[in-house]
Amino acid sequence: MIACLVAGRTVAALATALIPTGLTLAVIRVTGSALDLGVVLAAEMLPMLLLLPVGGVFADRFPPRRVILVADMVRCAAQMTLGALLLLGHPSIALMAGLAALTGAAVAFGVPAVSPLVIGVVPAERRLRVNAHMGVASGVAQIAGPALAGGLTLWLGPGWSFLLTGMLFAGSAITLGGLVTASRPASERDHLLHDLREGWREARRHRWFLISVAGHGVWHLGAGILLTLGPVIAVRSLGGESVWVVVAQAGTVATVLGVFAAPRLRIRRPLAVAAVGAAVYACPLAAFAFPTELPAPAVAVTAAYVIAMLGVGMLTPLWETVVQQRVEPQALGRVDSLDALISFAARPLGLAAAAPVAAWAGAAAPLLTAAVLVAVVNLAVLALPEVRRRTTEKAARPMPA
Repeated sequence: MIACLVAGRTVAALATALIPTGLTLAVIRVTGSALDLGVVLAAEMLPMLLLLPVGGVFADRFPPRRVILVADMVRCAAQMTLGALLLLGHPSIALMAGLAALTGAAVAFGVPAVSPLVIGVVPAERRLRVNAHMGVASGVAQIAGPALAGGLTLWLGPGWSFLLTGMLFAGSAITLGGLVTASRPASERDHLLHDLREGWREARRHRWFLISVAGHGVWHLGAGILLTLGPVIAVRSLGGESVWVVVAQAGTVATVLGVFAAPRLRIRRPLAVAAVGAAVYACPLAAFAFPTELPAPAVAVTAAYVIAMLGVGMLTPLWETVVQQRVEPQALGRVDSLDALISFAARPLGLAAAAPVAAWAGAAAPLLTAAVLVAVVNLAVLALPEVRRRTTEKAARPMPA
């Protein structure tokens, strides 16, 4: 069952990674308008953000396997429909935006159900390893997805990329049929607002969670700023586009290595390690602020980004495992949806704000401000005793390879 779970989430991760590149190239081919591209991308993002809290309620009310199954099938239908329309002609931007919105809504329901599914399938002592396997799969998908979508679009046309994406979501849904989940504590079904309040109450019960989630939001904000200004700085000051390509790809590989290493190390304070892992993202933010003042600047900013993404890679499985261990199972979906909501909303904010702020105050100002905030907010969680407390020797034992 665990292998089936990992396989299914791996296929879903690859399908998800295909969508942004495929959607971008499809809109460019249909109209070539930057405004149309913004409309379609926003149509996917807004329903996802608005419905994430509702998705958390559904993940706690209903069997998570069923919620993810429906979400995968909806995404399959939306992607297959878009692929067919592109093969048959030029669909309208309104229709593309509608299918993108349907996809975003399905993501809002599927994402919060993953952790409840994991705790229903995987024994507690194996969750860190399974979360790491899924994290590695997600990291590899982030490398392979854009390349695969771009290759299919250039070779056969954008419609085939969406047909493949739809088939992958169908494959993910099929794997869910082989899962048998453990029963969860019964959750009383009340009206939606009551359930949302109960989820917020459970989140507030854990100080470490709220402070960490605030730190994750600031980190995603900083990532949005860096991903906007970093390529420009690389081209103007570090030697050209190839430098940014090297930085980005080295960071992706470092993320995968960090995820891979997390369950194999003897980590007795997982929340503290996760906090430091997020805080070190301040390194590339600071390095890109004044790159020409660094010795061997291209090497220095690459090294800073590699260190940051190693930390982020280790953070991911450690954080997911701790949340699955400490949050009440009947509220896990709602608590996870709060984490996802803040993270998903913060990065687009950083992407949108970086260029105007840099034009007004210079590129160094938003980068350095983000660096300070990332370090301070993420390290603040270390002040809590429950974060500094060591786990037991048994819980800290590294997973076998």
